[in-house]
Amino acid sequence: MNGRLSQSSFRRRLQWVTAVLLAALVVGCAALEQEEVQQKENLLAAAGFQIKVAEAPDKLQQLATMQQHQIIRRLHDGKVMYVYADSQVCKCLYYGTEAEYDRYRRLALQQQVAQERLNAAEMNEDAAMNWGAWGPWGPWY
Repeated sequence: MNGRLSQSSFRRRLQWVTAVLLAALVVGCAALEQEEVQQKENLLAAAGFQIKVAEAPDKLQQLATMQQHQIIRRLHDGKVMYVYADSQVCKCLYYGTEAEYDRYRRLALQQQVAQERLNAAEMNEDAAMNWGAWGPWGPWY
């Protein structure tokens, strides 16, 4: 062979690279989603929500049928309750009253405001940086 890749060899390599990149993207997205779920569950616990772990197979099966990673308003014995099902990460059910749900909403809002302030501070810091004072950054300059 003269050092050139055949068309079929090139296609196989391109398919392999594409598959690896897609797998990395899926893993990255799953990791981000799991981090978001963990943050939400931390807020639920901080707000006073109680947790019930699905230890038995029948409970885990019932938990899997519920709407996942969403806080749902339910009536239980004439009282308003809020439930959050997670059959994948913690295999548990969070539940709380209106008071805990209100605390959760306040904490979530505080967290959002803090994140927005951090983002704004980072943007201001970047804008104030005199990058030119550091000289060239590589051969492309």
